Amino acid sequence: MPVYDYRAKDSAHACDYCKDGFEMMRLLSAPPLEVCPECGAPVIKLISAPALGRSKSKLDDRAKAAGFHKLKRVDKGAFEKLY
Repeated sequence: MPVYDYRAKDSAHACDYCKDGFEMMRLLSAPPLEVCPECGAPVIKLISAPALGRSKSKLDDRAKAAGFHKLKRVDKGAFEKLY
């Protein structure tokens, strides 16, 4: 389930929960929130960066275990085999 960020449209008429922004897990098919669940003030949905859980080292380990090779370019047309 994705996590969405929301913030109050007008911080003067917002509670502490929505004034600085909050996160909420919602179904992908659910419409965006229009009001704060705590105080009922109008909120806007913020654009945020996705969280990707992959690390480069794990990807390299899995590729090596599957029999792939990784090459590093050392010169024009010359490559060095890393694994």
